[in-house]
Amino acid sequence: MKKTLLAAAAIAALSLAIGGASSAQAPARPTAAEAKAFVDKAEKDLEAVSLYVNKSSWVRATYITEDTQWLDAKASGEQKELATRLAMQAARFDGVQTDPVTARKLKLLKLFLTLPAPNRPGAAGELATLEAKLDSTYSTGKFQHGGKPITLNDAEDILRESRDPAVTKAVWEGWHSIAPVMKPDYARLVSLANEGSKELGFADTGALWRSNYDMDPDAFAAETDRLWGQVEPFYKNLHCYVRARLNEKYGDAVQPRTGPIRADLLGNMWAQQWGNIYDIVAPKTASESYSVTDLLVSKGYDPVRMVKTGENFYSSLGIAPLPQTFWERSMITRPQDREVVCHASAWNLDGRDDIRIKMCTKVNSEDFVTVHHELGHNYYQRAYKDQPYLFKGGANDGFHEAIGDFAGLSALTPTYLQQIKLLDKPPAADQDIPFLLDMALDKIAFLPFGLLVDKWRWQVFAGQVSPDQYNDAWWKLRTQYQGIVPPGPRPADAFDAGAKYHVPGNTPYTRYFLAHIYQFQFHRAACKQAGWKGPLHRCSVYDQKAVGRKFNAMMEMGQSRPWPEALEAFTGERRTDASAVADYFKPLDAWLTQQNRGEKCGW
Repeated sequence: MKKTLLAAAAIAALSLAIGGASSAQAPARPTAAEAKAFVDKAEKDLEAVSLYVNKSSWVRATYITEDTQWLDAKASGEQKELATRLAMQAARFDGVQTDPVTARKLKLLKLFLTLPAPNRPGAAGELATLEAKLDSTYSTGKFQHGGKPITLNDAEDILRESRDPAVTKAVWEGWHSIAPVMKPDYARLVSLANEGSKELGFADTGALWRSNYDMDPDAFAAETDRLWGQVEPFYKNLHCYVRARLNEKYGDAVQPRTGPIRADLLGNMWAQQWGNIYDIVAPKTASESYSVTDLLVSKGYDPVRMVKTGENFYSSLGIAPLPQTFWERSMITRPQDREVVCHASAWNLDGRDDIRIKMCTKVNSEDFVTVHHELGHNYYQRAYKDQPYLFKGGANDGFHEAIGDFAGLSALTPTYLQQIKLLDKPPAADQDIPFLLDMALDKIAFLPFGLLVDKWRWQVFAGQVSPDQYNDAWWKLRTQYQGIVPPGPRPADAFDAGAKYHVPGNTPYTRYFLAHIYQFQFHRAACKQAGWKGPLHRCSVYDQKAVGRKFNAMMEMGQSRPWPEALEAFTGERRTDASAVADYFKPLDAWLTQQNRGEKCGW
């Protein structure tokens, strides 16, 4: 009994001692000064590792081997571990009243990683290895066609040029056959990223992605739906017209006059842009329009000259030319001696002036626009180089995509093509409809695809769609938003979302949907600033130095302020507005409505 009482007393005394010590040692609430000091050091640490990571990623992307994949995964893993640790530590300052700059940096630290790793040993390395493996599996993908292995580039050429539905079906199915092997790795990646996102306080990785827009994640999802509602009627008008022309070309057995469109008939592997089938859907009554591809070829353009032309556009706005290192270090054409990631991208390796593009450029209209687009990223990256490390980014990721697309809107106009002497004389007024139709086949046709890729991923990250449901959910959205279907039944193991680079490449996609709206909003504002009086679709801002100064001022802001402030700095508007899309394409929408009389539109 005595021992029991003594033991009880000892336990009580120990409890009091622990409680007292706990009370005495309870950490003091962090101060604003500590928050700023933490952010300053975090920025230095992240900036120091970023050069190592960027160089490793560049080498792996331009020289894919087992070794470069390992090096890239190791570098990315170390960055993930650092960024994950810093994001977790940033949460310690939640609720601390800091200055606005520090508060914004703390928020951006938590959103730094697209796929945050769980904060436990080995998790960051596993996630980085999966990312590198998925990216490289996609980039080295080949399938057999015509008795030989072909790449995605080859397959895209066939879809662009072939008008044999048996061939397009075989090529479409062939490329999509490279994806099923990625599904287990992708499912594991989703699981790890969700674990990391939850540790940072987000419901899932999709919620983390939607938090990057200076608004509540659910409010942002509703905003994308609002914007889609502004453009959906025009898309359906275009779909109805294109479907009727495909029916006339191929007949009911291949493409019925009603219902969805067969995906492989639209000239693009993902049916995201339809410009490659312009020859099938061209207006029958208008005079023949020009071909930018033919103009480029006839004037002796090569890939380097195309990039030089893109540079000249930005120089005409008063923006400093590209550094010599750009020309020495960029990958402008596909090397013949090694595997590379051909997907076009723009890089800033040192956060300052080491800007580059990576493209397998071909002399055609599509890559002419892509050059202007990718250079837009580079000029944006350089414009905000003097911002603190955490503010070196677009106002939001949609801005980063829209900068170059805005340039591309001018680059495709007959006005610009005359200004750079690609086109000798202005086209007749009756060529406006062919021009706008050609533009709509890319810009308007893209919008539903730009929206649904992340809608699918948001469902996956939220656990609403399991791996065995990946493909059914993918095609449900593609039919709902795009009105398309695959060319035939899909295999039980199909992972068709994985046949689109941005899924295995883990690049959020809503940015492209937003960019296809922002670019028209930028264009309308710039043309107004330039005093343009003609139709919006013929406006080129080439050589408009005043527009360039205002445009560059917006780019220099980087991510230092909420995106509505950046939007307002250039356009005078604070809300994303798809009415600029309608303004640009107004003559075409009226023409399509007339052409669709008697058709049963919708699907």
